[in-house]
Amino acid sequence: MKVALVTGAAGGIGEAIVRELAFSGIAVALIDRDRDALERVASGPGLEGCRTLTVVADVSVADQAEAAVMEAGNALGGIDYLVNAAGVLQSGWIAEMSDADWHSTMAVNAGGVFHMSRAVAPNMVRRSGGAIVTVSSNAGSTPRVGMAAYAASKAAATMFTRCLGLELAKYGIRCNVVAPGSTDTPMLTALWKYEQAERIAVDGVPEAYRIGIPLGRIAQPDDIAAAVRFLLSDAAAHITMQELVVDGGATLGV
Repeated sequence: MKVALVTGAAGGIGEAIVRELAFSGIAVALIDRDRDALERVASGPGLEGCRTLTVVADVSVADQAEAAVMEAGNALGGIDYLVNAAGVLQSGWIAEMSDADWHSTMAVNAGGVFHMSRAVAPNMVRRSGGAIVTVSSNAGSTPRVGMAAYAASKAAATMFTRCLGLELAKYGIRCNVVAPGSTDTPMLTALWKYEQAERIAVDGVPEAYRIGIPLGRIAQPDDIAAAVRFLLSDAAAHITMQELVVDGGATLGV
């Protein structure tokens, strides 16, 4: 049985990825800093017969990331896949952004990817294979008003993952990025201040230099999970250092 580690497993996209992988017969270690939410996901409908492990860890802390990888490896066996899905979003104008908001965003969205990937890589190298997928954002390549810290952290995570893929390619390890656009998760809806916020997201905000979504809807977490599953699978055996954008065309394919 293949083994996968999923960070941010208690979040909207993370939970969808856990289910996508577990339902495919993969043993999954769910990693998140929210113990109660982790238990809720692990005991949710459909996962009863799946092999899962919950690990409470803050991936922005190197020691906790390394301990999580060790615990998962000891309990489930050799690690085949890592999905870096942990993320935080601090919005606001740059001139009003606090040092704490900047540092916490970079610590989780970029630092967490670094810590987990560094901890997992030796395991995969010894096994001469594996796949890593980082869940980034289309904001990592397209400027967004009020999202500088988030966009910068996701850009860093994306380029880190590509560099990692270059360094690990000789060991048969593939590293790719899935970049969602607006997705129906608590992280997104927490930003919605108006009743018609979803419609506004779909139609676009010209004064913020943001076009709408050509496919006419925001993504569901399952849309992102399916893309992650593809990049982990043998169907993507010759794909590495690539970014798969899943945003309904919001960035016009750029």
